[in-house]
Amino acid sequence: MEIDLLTGIFIPFVGTSLGAACVFIMKNQLNSIVQKALTGFAAGVMVAASIWSLLIPAMNQAEGMGRLAFLPAVIGFWLGILFLLLLDHVIPHLHMNSEKAEGPQTKLKKTTMLVLAVTLHNIPEGMAVGVVFAGWMMGNEKITMMSALALALGIAIQNLPEGAIISMPLREEGMSKGKAFLYGVLSGIVEPIGALLTVAAAGVIVPVLPYLLSFAAGAMMYVVVEELIPEMSEGNHSNIGTILFAAGFTVMMMLDVALG
Repeated sequence: MEIDLLTGIFIPFVGTSLGAACVFIMKNQLNSIVQKALTGFAAGVMVAASIWSLLIPAMNQAEGMGRLAFLPAVIGFWLGILFLLLLDHVIPHLHMNSEKAEGPQTKLKKTTMLVLAVTLHNIPEGMAVGVVFAGWMMGNEKITMMSALALALGIAIQNLPEGAIISMPLREEGMSKGKAFLYGVLSGIVEPIGALLTVAAAGVIVPVLPYLLSFAAGAMMYVVVEELIPEMSEGNHSNIGTILFAAGFTVMMMLDVALG
């Protein structure tokens, strides 16, 4: 059980690391069309994961509340939104293709703030994986090992392009390949850390599992709407991002249904 648990928790981190490793094999920078495609795909995966792996299970967990079974999902979802809104205001970060940093004024380098932006939206992904695995570990009958692995695998798939999206621009900024790869890897380290901390608190988590599942969904949706969708839609060829959004959504939906 411990091996399966640790493997599942670290799967998303492996996805980020493999994506960051693209800096060693790709000679040219990511063109805007490829970047839109990768961002759109990641957004689609995150939206589908939020619905099938988090919000629907949250409402199923609360079915004993009858017609009010939606209540924990609504409360948790909004807490997740507000939590990411808070982080957005207290952590200095710079979104891709943007020249103006968000958050408090800082003297941090542009490259550091780019990494912080990706790290910021990796936090809810780590929490989501941790919450689901915590539910499975505590014997929750509505969460199976396969459904937990499906979520971890889906997030790992969307982390592949995400790792490339962070490491390649850092290389373009003049950073060495090794350092750009390291920064890409570090941007994803918060996922297994967050997941492990969540699992460690499993005994406390399980009684409020519906709220935490939907909390992670709200945090992920904030990232999608505030960051990923604008990036995939700006300028020309926005339809590429939309098509890949649909592809990412479909892949995650199939994974969750087939493995769950």
